[in-house]
Amino acid sequence: MSGKATGKTLLEAIDAIEPPKRPTDKPLRLPLQDMYKIGGIGSTLVGRIETGVLKPGMVVTFAPANVTTEVKSDKMHHEQLSEGVPGDNVGLKVKNVSVKQISHGKVAGDSKNDPPAGGAKFTAQVIVLNHPGQVGAGFAPVLDCHTAHIACKFSEILEKIDRSTGKSVENNHKFIKCVEAAIVKKIQSKPMCDEAFTDYPRC
Repeated sequence: MSGKATGKTLLEAIDAIEPPKRPTDKPLRLPLQDMYKIGGIGSTLVGRIETGVLKPGMVVTFAPANVTTEVKSDKMHHEQLSEGVPGDNVGLKVKNVSVKQISHGKVAGDSKNDPPAGGAKFTAQVIVLNHPGQVGAGFAPVLDCHTAHIACKFSEILEKIDRSTGKSVENNHKFIKCVEAAIVKKIQSKPMCDEAFTDYPRC
């Protein structure tokens, strides 16, 4: 059986894919994955840049700890970088910072350009995927945000929404069940850096 095929080959189609634009124009956001104390070198922080640009010599602030320090060097895979951009997994050498001040879950940002801030409560869109009963005010699931892992209590269900369209279905609803969605006020068990995805998209 013979036939004629038209269009691009698989390799041609892959080569034609345009890489996504990295959000380098946004303020710096770098969630910390870990921190190491290395003898003779000092404190080294490890994380992945989500927005903005990181350069050696930059003064950064860590939220929600509100600790400020200077980045002495910026490396990726043991190679010195002149700058780090969104998507880069980097190691930062910083000074005058202890493990007790900065830990897993904190977020770094440029202290001179919209530094990150910690919050104690926020409003979120929630979908119950798998729960045996109903959930309402007082329910306290664990939230993973960036690299933070923190329990957050439902303080109030503001409205029940259609999970496919996001449109309001019912106001002042007391409970939601499995496969239902709602807009909920949450209170964190401890401060966390939580910001709108529309303002700080992940790379």
